Amino acid sequence: MNIAIVGTGYVGLVTGTCFSEMGVHVTCVDVDAQKIENLKKGIVPIYEPGLEVMVHRNRAAGRLDFTTDLVSVLDNVEVVFSAVGTPPGDDGSADLQYVLEVARTIGRHINNYTLIVTKSTVPVGTAQLVKQTVKEELDKRGADVPFDVASNPEFLKEGNAVSDFMKPDRVVVGTESEQARKLMERLYKPFMMNNYRLIFTDIPSAEMIKYAANSMLATRISFMNDIANLCELVGANVNMVRKGIGADSRIGSKFLYPGCGYGGSCFPKDVKALIKTAEKYHYPMRVLKAVEEVNEVQKSVLFRKLQKYIPNLAGKTIALWGLAFKPDTDDMREATALVLIDLLTQAGARVRVFDPVAMPECRRCIGDKVTYAQDMYDAVLDADALLLVTEWRTFRLPNWAAVKKLMNNPLLLDGRNIYDPCELKDAGFVYEGIGKVR
Repeated sequence: MNIAIVGTGYVGLVTGTCFSEMGVHVTCVDVDAQKIENLKKGIVPIYEPGLEVMVHRNRAAGRLDFTTDLVSVLDNVEVVFSAVGTPPGDDGSADLQYVLEVARTIGRHINNYTLIVTKSTVPVGTAQLVKQTVKEELDKRGADVPFDVASNPEFLKEGNAVSDFMKPDRVVVGTESEQARKLMERLYKPFMMNNYRLIFTDIPSAEMIKYAANSMLATRISFMNDIANLCELVGANVNMVRKGIGADSRIGSKFLYPGCGYGGSCFPKDVKALIKTAEKYHYPMRVLKAVEEVNEVQKSVLFRKLQKYIPNLAGKTIALWGLAFKPDTDDMREATALVLIDLLTQAGARVRVFDPVAMPECRRCIGDKVTYAQDMYDAVLDADALLLVTEWRTFRLPNWAAVKKLMNNPLLLDGRNIYDPCELKDAGFVYEGIGKVR
């Protein structure tokens, strides 16, 4: 089976590589010529555990190709996945210009039946726009070439994307025709051998499922952060509260961990886009607006805690452990660390940072606004406080005696609640987490 994936960003590259691992011949297409040349050489532009090895393996086997020319592959593929970017516009709505440009190119050049599958996260109604765009281009040609559209939203977690794709808990496909349904069944069957988790819906429902899923997860995080902040005020321990409500089978324990705010490429963007979609229909998404507001405030919670201990930060050295929005990725889009760095530098503090993977990306985003440490211990040298921002495994069991000796002031603010308060206090630290009683 031959397919094309348009877009070699996070979703497109993982999708194409994983399909090739199952024996599908995949051509990944991107307008970025340098990125394509690098991929041909085996240089992967993103950090994702297991991906680089898989790219090399399938390139060597001849199942994974890269090109900048979509037109050249259209006659040889049955399915074209559109995985191009849908960045938020100034008003928060999804920008569909790249999605529609792919549709125009397909409409101008297809000669055989083609299934066009939207993999990008797009608002409800996008597939209909894609269908309309392709039809307009065919009409301009006077061509009567059959085609279908489908929606196949992705549910990949950064840092675990390869495993998520190879062993999905569900695959959602929105289709309009039996031919499209059979093609998608054939394509995903190798991933479903042990448990059939392929869910077919109408197209608008598939488009909505992606936004609703991410918005629900974001809601749980913001709800738990609100509860954590209240726990501090009333004297409750949020970890005990979390375990108590998570034990309820109707609620469950996932995404109930308080922290210093969510970030990344999905939750912030998708919450905004769903709010904007609702506004087009004159419906206010009251809950999601509150979710967004809570999260924006939560990103500065460590800064507010720090000011309680050090009211005047001018000239103070503050260490940050972790920069990426979550572990096992170098993604810093909407990362809490960026908010903290801005607040700290505006207050006159000197900031030293360490992240196992994301420091090159941080330098690309903000340049030399901070000092980039050689390792986690170098980051705390002469620090007046340490802020744990990203819960990388390498930060879980440090040598606290060495950390304390290197710091000017043994103050630790744990933005992810990964440390034991009693252990830290016994080690001579002033410790505070999120939602815990000091």
